[in-house]
Amino acid sequence: MVRLAVSSMFFHEYTLDEIFDFVAEAGLDTLEFWVETPDFWLRGQPLPELISCLSSRPALHPLTMHAPILDLNPCSINPRVAEASVEYCLASLMMAKRIGAEVLTVHPGRRTAKRPPGAADFRRFDHYLSLLESAARRTSVRVSIENMEKKVNSLLCTPESVREILDREHWLSFTLDVSHALGVSLEEVATYIDLCGERLGNVHLSGANGGTMHLPVENNPDITTILHLLSDAGYQGVITFEFEDRNFNHDLSSEEKIIFLARQAAVVRESLG
Repeated sequence: MVRLAVSSMFFHEYTLDEIFDFVAEAGLDTLEFWVETPDFWLRGQPLPELISCLSSRPALHPLTMHAPILDLNPCSINPRVAEASVEYCLASLMMAKRIGAEVLTVHPGRRTAKRPPGAADFRRFDHYLSLLESAARRTSVRVSIENMEKKVNSLLCTPESVREILDREHWLSFTLDVSHALGVSLEEVATYIDLCGERLGNVHLSGANGGTMHLPVENNPDITTILHLLSDAGYQGVITFEFEDRNFNHDLSSEEKIIFLARQAAVVRESLG
């Protein structure tokens, strides 16, 4: 059965306790916890507090998690940046294991220069994946790599490139970021689902309009079509709302965010029947 979640970064300005309460109030089933959620990240990642939040709200268990990405790039031309990025990713995998998360979404990295990735970038990418695989095999957490926006320096931004990686890395799952793909076309999303649907570990759901990503899903016929495609493909995992709160015309209060999420959840549940 599909479970609905939201990225904890949608409530980035609140405490851990408040974020968990808001997710429950919105009627969602679970939460995708970003390690960089400010109240957690800026206080040194107090894992016992996160475990306590989850323990007191067992209905939200199990969570999914998202590895750190801000200012990080595991394929960076700067070896210290690349090393730190990989270390943060591996640490988040161990954190996911500790809290019983079922999926950890990771980013593939990118070429530092705004040029097409070359052989050296893919060597760093392969090294990153090999370390992730070694660590993942010591856990029951599914590591799920996300498709990126179609930019010149992106490593994974086409359905074919993701399929190639999945064929090579049999341990790896796939997080479909609908907005990133929808920025190209609805057909691009359909191709991702067709080529990679059986390896889906998570779905990040939001709309796109031209270059604007992570928009609401209500009143968007493309989203309805995508939900039907996911259903037809037999997807039964987590669908995670990933909305950018700066896309609204004013700063939303916590109550407005809760009401907004409840409305988005109703749209998805109706579409899925």
